Amino acid sequence: MKESENPAMKTRLPLTENALVVLARRYLKKDEEGRAIETPEDMFARVAGAIAGADINYDERADIRALKQKFYDLMTSLKFMPNSPTLMNAGRELGQLSACFVLPIEDSIESIFETVKHTAMIHKSGGGTGFSFSRIRPEGDRVKSTHGVASGPISFMTIFDVATETIKQGGTRRGANMGILRVDHPDIEKFITAKTQTDRLNNFNISVALTEKFMEAVENGQEYDLINPRTGKVVRRIPASPIFDMIVESAWASGEPGIVFLDRINRSNPTPELGEIGSTNPCGEQPLLPYESCNLGSINLGRFIREGGIDFDDLKDTVWQAVHFLDNVIEVNNFPLDEIREMTLRTRKIGLGVMGFADMLIKLGIPYNSDKAVSTAREIMAFIEKESRAASAELARKRGNFPAYKGSIFDAPETPYMRNATTTTIAPTGTISIIAGASSGIEPLFAVSYIRRVLDGTELVEAHPLFVKAMKERNAYSQELMEQIAHRGSVRGMDSVPEDLQKIFVTSMDVTPEEHINIQAAFQEFTDNAVSKTINFPENATKEDVRQAYRLAWQKGLKGLTIYRYGSRPVQVLNLKKEKDGPGEESVGYGKIAPRPRPPRTRGITERVRTGCGNLYVTVNWDNEDMCEVFAQMGKAGGCAACQMEAESRLISLALRSGVQVKAVVRQLAGIRCPSPSWQDGKQVLSCPDAMAKVLASMAKLDIKDNMPKVMTCPECGAVLEPEGGCLLCRSCGFSRCD
Repeated sequence: MKESENPAMKTRLPLTENALVVLARRYLKKDEEGRAIETPEDMFARVAGAIAGADINYDERADIRALKQKFYDLMTSLKFMPNSPTLMNAGRELGQLSACFVLPIEDSIESIFETVKHTAMIHKSGGGTGFSFSRIRPEGDRVKSTHGVASGPISFMTIFDVATETIKQGGTRRGANMGILRVDHPDIEKFITAKTQTDRLNNFNISVALTEKFMEAVENGQEYDLINPRTGKVVRRIPASPIFDMIVESAWASGEPGIVFLDRINRSNPTPELGEIGSTNPCGEQPLLPYESCNLGSINLGRFIREGGIDFDDLKDTVWQAVHFLDNVIEVNNFPLDEIREMTLRTRKIGLGVMGFADMLIKLGIPYNSDKAVSTAREIMAFIEKESRAASAELARKRGNFPAYKGSIFDAPETPYMRNATTTTIAPTGTISIIAGASSGIEPLFAVSYIRRVLDGTELVEAHPLFVKAMKERNAYSQELMEQIAHRGSVRGMDSVPEDLQKIFVTSMDVTPEEHINIQAAFQEFTDNAVSKTINFPENATKEDVRQAYRLAWQKGLKGLTIYRYGSRPVQVLNLKKEKDGPGEESVGYGKIAPRPRPPRTRGITERVRTGCGNLYVTVNWDNEDMCEVFAQMGKAGGCAACQMEAESRLISLALRSGVQVKAVVRQLAGIRCPSPSWQDGKQVLSCPDAMAKVLASMAKLDIKDNMPKVMTCPECGAVLEPEGGCLLCRSCGFSRCD
């Protein structure tokens, strides 16, 4: 039985089929056999009741039933959604409602492994974690207690990565980490390139913390200091530009590391007396002090358009209710650690953000990549910031200020009241935007039309409902046209789509990096915390293009930046269908494909690789032109395993004789994991396909770090994945790489 056909999925709410699938898979209560035992209405009622109950702590006469109905209406109208842990866990035994946390790491084995333990507890409860590794002494530094030498922060990151991999296997949310290192740490070069290999730190996003001194040194062609965190002393001075170029080159090649502007973050730290902010949550939008948690929710902007304009009265009411809701979340939250409870209650930070910004612009007839979109972003976020602070002040009059409050913390006249140290954050909305039927966060559309694979393997062509409506109104809609658009993603340059609609229905690859940054900067101007957004680049973008984007982000006042160059990551997100040139032939941009014939005699080499399934013997053969075929055989394999290896070998051989570069083949195979990885010659062998990739790379003298597969679909349902705030999201089933 399909999940969407489950009796628990029958609902009167305006939820899409994708929303129902995501709810059934990840949010609704289940019995011991994994079947949903509550409907979406039940879930929203459960959450509304649990969160409304906090009011009794401040008013014994509070009408909890009426407030529960308000919160229920707030969510079921799809105007507002809290972060995923709140939807999953409110009113249930676990009761952990926060999405992410930052934990401290000091320069001692005791501190490091205590944090590993705390990380495991947080991941088990469904949260993500951020760390600054900047306090750990550099590799090769002296260890006084053992008279040995330190292994450095990168080695300890690997320990956290392995722990996350182990814990995440049984959770409804996959553990995710952010690792940050200051640019003035002596190991910064090793950190920048730490993720160029695809077999390590797969449970981490990494970002370099850039200081103002460093950026000024880059601008002026100067040197800057590298400082040993153990001693606080300068160990050497190096030119800033080569380090900046290294960051740019790595991000251009793989999308990581990201960058955060640490001094800028700390300038807006509302409670500096409690300490300095050194890290963010896994997606970068929530800077936090050690042991703080983030409690997030998002308003669906597409729901506030009335008669071609924004209904600010309705939006104000929603903002006030959302602030009340999020403050109550803190009150009823079952925190995973006492230290987290104590720090969170001292600052009571909330992060109210938005989703559906692209939908709102479409309804208003505003192109995403226009000056009007930028001014609309500023207008809408300035309003939300103003009203969220007013709502927080009103709560403080009734409930008291957050305990660490020391007077005015904002660029506004001093007020004696403030319930929450921060009120606004722009987060990637991931699966909650699927539930709300909204575009993600402040991103443009990923595609106007796309292929959705349902659970039985059937492929369905889906298009944005507003585009379908607009085309039908002009008698220009057809299923054939939707399929054509699904092949290319964008409607730009399509004669069959009216020109005004081409301008309004903008996709991420239609927007220049500068235009992306302009939107992010507009939202950041009126956001207490930070803004999560993906800055998209075309595949042919240069490193200089990335460099200029980073400089522009600094100049525009951003707190951080995440880039994605099409084709650069281990998982390629834009999965567009190929256009056929003729019967049985496909064009992939290089003409028609036909494999050259295999000659009667070839020459080759056989290499043995130790895998988790046993010894694998991989034979690579050459003809007079180039590498032409591969054979793989397991010493004791039979049945399906032997069939799979024969199929893989045949397809690889066909690709090689068809002119596909060895590098491209290796990119497809490298990094594929099986349940039984192994080690050989100090390198991890993740699976038999990964072993074949390593042999091919060795034979072709390729650097395995460059062997990143360019095409991959959702591992759970086979649909396409979208980049969002440094993560990857499947809008069909809700899978997320860092969720």
